[in-house]
Amino acid sequence: MKSGKNWTATVIRRRGVHYIAVRIPRDPILIERIKQFEGYRWDAKEQVWLLPDKPWNRERFGIAREELLSTWHVEGIKKFERHLRILRYSENTLKSYTDALKMFLKFHNTKKVQDFTVEDIEAFHTDYILKNKLSISWQNQAINAIKHYFKINADVKFNPDLISRPKREHKLPNVLSKEEVKTLIDSLYNIKHKLMISIIYACGLRRSELVNLRLTDLDSKRGLLIIKQSKGKKDRLVPMPESLFAISREYYKQYRPVQWLFEGQTPGEPYDERSLASVFKKALTASKIKKPASLHWLRHSYATHLMENGTDLRIIQELLGHNSSRTTEIYTHVSTRNIQQIRSPFDDL
Repeated sequence: MKSGKNWTATVIRRRGVHYIAVRIPRDPILIERIKQFEGYRWDAKEQVWLLPDKPWNRERFGIAREELLSTWHVEGIKKFERHLRILRYSENTLKSYTDALKMFLKFHNTKKVQDFTVEDIEAFHTDYILKNKLSISWQNQAINAIKHYFKINADVKFNPDLISRPKREHKLPNVLSKEEVKTLIDSLYNIKHKLMISIIYACGLRRSELVNLRLTDLDSKRGLLIIKQSKGKKDRLVPMPESLFAISREYYKQYRPVQWLFEGQTPGEPYDERSLASVFKKALTASKIKKPASLHWLRHSYATHLMENGTDLRIIQELLGHNSSRTTEIYTHVSTRNIQQIRSPFDDL
């Protein structure tokens, strides 16, 4: 990994292809400079700019050929991936953990597994994660990956459980009002787009759950939507409004999906999550909602509005598919049902 005054750059691998990953501040001037490179693209998930791994790009950022992972690390990552697959981790988790582990191993590229110490991991936190201002959630993800990696290597000379975690953030979930949700949905005129956004809110789905819905997951007779093998490898049932079943029948007549409820341009292939996010972003613009909302806000809004309607916390937990009620309890802090009834002492002045 190389770094300059306003940037860091390293070589990463995506689907068998090497790229130079450049991380820069959100400065319009720096972004414009990056866009001068041929073949650039933005990786929203990792928050980095990807440039083709070409000699002239390496020279520009001072990256030597040795920046690629050492042979022993490549083999270690393959072993790590096999381990996660045996444990039946989802493809998304597998990719996230593997990418984080690769970043860690590149940071200590010349070290072998048996030479690592807890101090090396702390150095990664200080000189890479904190220096690049990566999120606490990414740091925890990296720690999970690193712990798994060292636990499957017998040559490690320290206890992986000694790796410390950062203090967790306690942020309130972002929520749209019912009026804002209605305005958002009403701004969509394409029946497919309207139905997708409507189901996410009406059933409190994650976007991955929506795009993985099959035609057989709609149970119109019982008014239910079946969510299969979602986060945590769990199935769950959620109620779906009859009005959406009626819209879904009209949608089916028009689009005739083959296997998935929502398919992309290629029949038989599920709708792309990035395209779904784009649909939401356009609806947000059309509805003139100024909040920096994302698709996941709809899930938060669903839970909060249920709580404001008096739905029991335990039921909301089941509907969202949370393992612990503590996860669901956060919505009690944004529900206005009780807060709005509180009389401020200011009114008595």
